[in-house]
Amino acid sequence: MSTTPSNSTGPNLRAVQIASMHSGPRLLVLGAVHGNEVCGTLGIQRVLAEFDSGELSLARGSVSFVPVTNPLAYRLAQRSGERNLNRNLTPTTQPVNYEDHIANWLCPLMAQHDALLDLHSFQGQGQAFVMVGPQDNQGPLEPFAHAADEVALALRLGVHRFVDGWLSTYAQGVETRRARLGVQASRQALLNTDARYGVGTTEYMRSVGGYALTLECGNHADPQAPVVAYRAIRNTLAHLGLIEAPAPEPARNIEALSIYQVIDRGHADDRFARTWASFDALTRGQRIGTRADGTPVLAPDDGYILFPAALAQAGQEWFYLARASTRL
Repeated sequence: MSTTPSNSTGPNLRAVQIASMHSGPRLLVLGAVHGNEVCGTLGIQRVLAEFDSGELSLARGSVSFVPVTNPLAYRLAQRSGERNLNRNLTPTTQPVNYEDHIANWLCPLMAQHDALLDLHSFQGQGQAFVMVGPQDNQGPLEPFAHAADEVALALRLGVHRFVDGWLSTYAQGVETRRARLGVQASRQALLNTDARYGVGTTEYMRSVGGYALTLECGNHADPQAPVVAYRAIRNTLAHLGLIEAPAPEPARNIEALSIYQVIDRGHADDRFARTWASFDALTRGQRIGTRADGTPVLAPDDGYILFPAALAQAGQEWFYLARASTRL
C-alpha cells in the first residue's frame, strides 16, 4: 500500500504488508524515522528480499514494513525534513509541515498493529542498545499493560544493553524547565515545556494499546549497523511466531540502565569539561561541564552520561544521567 499525504509536496509514503492466512500478532517495522539513519532501511530491504525470493514465509499473523518513514529527510540525507518526526508525534487536524502529514498517516498505521520495532542509529561510537518502555502502570503519563511482552522481545533482539526511563525523565525535565522559564517564555521555548514533545513512535504506539521498542543499531556509518537491524527483525519474527524458525534465546550478560535526570543547557557558553560519549561512566562529584558564569556542573552520583549534546541550544536538553538498573 502506498499513499501521498494530503496538501503536501513531499515524497510519497510507502508501507509493504505481508499477511498469513492464519491469525496472529500484527508487527510493524520502521526504518529511517530520521533520514540519515539508514541501517533500518537496509535491514528491512534485506528481509523483504527474502520474502520475495520465498526464503521467508509467514506462518501466522502479519508484518508491515516502512523502509523509509521520513522520505523527505531521507532524500536530504539529514535527520529531519521540516522538523523532528520523533518528537510530539500525534495526528493533527491542522498540519503545518511535512512531518505533520507523516504523523497523520503513520499514527493510524501504528494503531492497526500490536507491536512496533523502530530501527535507528546514532552519531557517536558505541555498541547497539534498545530503549525499553515503562513498567506496567495506570499513571497519567504513560499507562501501560504490556511490559512483560516488551521486555521479552527486547531480550531477544541480539543486543546486551537496555535503557528505560525516557518519557518519565523527559517529563520531569519539562517541569524544571517550565519553572525556570516562567510565564513570559517565547512560543519556541514553550515547545520545550510540553511533556507531549517527548512522545515519539514508541510512546505513541503504547498510547494506542500496543508495545514498542526503539533499537539503536550502532553508529550511522558502521557497516555492522544494518546487520544488527536485520538480525533484530529476523529474531522478532521468530520470537512472535510469525515465521517457522527456532525461538531466539534471551540475552545474557545484560547491562540495564535507567535514565533518571535531564540537564538543560542554560546558555550558549555552557561547556562540557571534555568530549563525552553516551554511556561514558561518571563518578560522584566528577565535573561534567561548566556553566557560562563559571559554576561547575558535577555528577550527582555514580552512573553514566547519555545523549550529550555539545551543540544543544540554550534551554534544551544538554545531557541525560542514568544509573544501573536491576529491572531486567
